[in-house]
Amino acid sequence: MPVLLTRRVLGAAAAGLATLAAMPVLAQSPWPDKPITMIVPFPPGGVADTVARPVAEALGRELKQTVVVENKVGAGGALGIGTAARAPADGYTVLLALSSVSILPEADRLLDRKPAYALNQLKPIARFTADPTVLVVRADAPWKTLAEFVADLRTQPGRYNYGSSGNYGTMHVPMEMLKAAAGFRMTHIPYTGAGPAVVALLAGQVDAVASGPSTVAQHIKAGKLRALAHWGDKPLQSLPEVPSLKSQGIAAQFAQWSALFVPAGVPDDIVQRLRAAARRAAADPQVLATIQRAGSPVEYQDAPEFQAYWDQDIATMVDAVRKIGKVE
Repeated sequence: MPVLLTRRVLGAAAAGLATLAAMPVLAQSPWPDKPITMIVPFPPGGVADTVARPVAEALGRELKQTVVVENKVGAGGALGIGTAARAPADGYTVLLALSSVSILPEADRLLDRKPAYALNQLKPIARFTADPTVLVVRADAPWKTLAEFVADLRTQPGRYNYGSSGNYGTMHVPMEMLKAAAGFRMTHIPYTGAGPAVVALLAGQVDAVASGPSTVAQHIKAGKLRALAHWGDKPLQSLPEVPSLKSQGIAAQFAQWSALFVPAGVPDDIVQRLRAAARRAAADPQVLATIQRAGSPVEYQDAPEFQAYWDQDIATMVDAVRKIGKVE
């Protein structure tokens, strides 16, 4: 009888331990078990949106779950970036941002405002593109070359204006760098994103923009816009005939990159799965073709390499913002 009782007790205990061991497995759902939101902090039609949509589709195929693009516009991108930075760190919110993510917190500090987010609230997953911005004007503009453009603006300071995606954004900063390096004046007109700024240029509301190639390449090829120069240090794949500022003696360089981020607290196992999915997405033929067709070749970097690149970019952009000064 005692032996039988002991066996029953041990059996019950073993069954109980087995149940407890199984409970965490049952309580944790495999990630992802619901749609993922990809926040894009700019309106449709710009560089971020051009990259986000094919990447979101490819990530969805890799993760076997829908990735929904949400354009959350405002404050030059700070509204959407801040929303993503403060999102629950569960892997169900990701951010597709441009290089302006490095700029905006310093701009807020310069304007005596509380930053919408801190850079350490974000964890990089991968970089997808890194395009030098391109200086474009309408095809009927009087300037055929950068030299003509600069000479005219020097003699007529303040007469002409340029559009951007917002104060301190990736269309504003490179133009201010060019103005300082080439010695001319031009009025800045901020819009809510690259798409609206390019539409304003086409409509004759502004005289120039500095944009990523993917936003303007189709209009250049259609004969509606003319590219005068780019901010890179080597020929552009999509616009090989366009000269660089550097080749024309102007020391101004700027890359408008796009990259995927998550809130900083996302668990490492989810981060690793996202990195693997992003790496495969960057090599996906549909992604490569779509982004290439838009005029922006994939320049992929995995998280460790991109983190080093980003750290250097932050230092460069902070210096550029401080030189621009307060812009209300």
